[in-house]
Amino acid sequence: MAGLTLFIGTKRGLFVARSDATRREWTLSEPRLVGREVYHAFLDPRDGRTAWAATAHAVWGAHVHRSDDGGETWEVLEEAPHHTDGRGLAAIWALAPGHATEPDTLYAGIEPAGLFVSRDRGASWSAVAGLNDHPTNTTWQPAGGALALHSIHVDPRTPARIWCALSAGGVYRSDDAGATWRPLNRGTRADFLPQPHPEAGQCVHKLLVHPARPDRLYQQNHCGTYRSDDGGESWIDITAGLPSDFGYALAIDPRDPDAVFVVPEQSSHMRTVSDGRLRVFESRDAGASWTPRTEGLPQEHVYVTVLREAMAFDPLDPLGLYLGTSGGHLFASRDGGRSWRMLAGFLPRILSVTVGEPR
Repeated sequence: MAGLTLFIGTKRGLFVARSDATRREWTLSEPRLVGREVYHAFLDPRDGRTAWAATAHAVWGAHVHRSDDGGETWEVLEEAPHHTDGRGLAAIWALAPGHATEPDTLYAGIEPAGLFVSRDRGASWSAVAGLNDHPTNTTWQPAGGALALHSIHVDPRTPARIWCALSAGGVYRSDDAGATWRPLNRGTRADFLPQPHPEAGQCVHKLLVHPARPDRLYQQNHCGTYRSDDGGESWIDITAGLPSDFGYALAIDPRDPDAVFVVPEQSSHMRTVSDGRLRVFESRDAGASWTPRTEGLPQEHVYVTVLREAMAFDPLDPLGLYLGTSGGHLFASRDGGRSWRMLAGFLPRILSVTVGEPR
């Protein structure tokens, strides 16, 4: 492998960091997509060359952008995914590649909550009506000011199975390429609702599907951290041992289905890292126990947050982890989270961090 590319989406544009496989030295670009809020950007794993970005601008609105040279130059696409009824489009929260066998397919999750698919590299978009108009959508509600669909994962074994997560709405799965959907929230709490274990309406902050064992899922929820061993059919609460049940950031080790990493926050009322310390909590036993990792991270008077898309992992051995803070700090670890160093310290508010392998 030639190296790695980090896409760092911020409140004021996209920064691109590049390194070789040693990950010892990184070069950081000048900002691209200047002045735009970059909610999400990634290098497409299907070809290692195409890149995608979802942005918002106070004047120009929400757009999808494509790069055909690994993120060096960008074009804004004419069409953006949007509801054609009164719901419209407030923001594009996430983009996700289709299955490896579908090189032209791209998914988008938007606010107000909806899933959309493009089969022509973003030139046009279709609503996934089976989810957007699901009978349970009356239970969906804004969380922290936004009702957004943010996590989209296609099963690497088959393009017919797709998971999505909404805040607040819960986890849903389709087993027929998006035609029909089921809410899969058994075992997760919604303490903010009159009935804390509803069929749908839970506030999922982040959902990950393990690439080596796709029936192993992890989620960071408004009300705890959870694991599923059966594709989301049921969930096990793995919050015990963490300093809080609230947070956004979530990462895994793609070689080890039992490894998971979170950054707990103080509470839903104080959305900064727990106890004023930036700690990455690591579990190597699928959430049965947790170890705080602090070396190289600030441990006094830290009142920042690590947002939903602002923590990422790479495919190398040993594992590399990356996180960006609301204060514009970018940290990296190349030893599985045991130690960290700051790569950049004065960026705009970091909204997203992703890792890609250029080819």
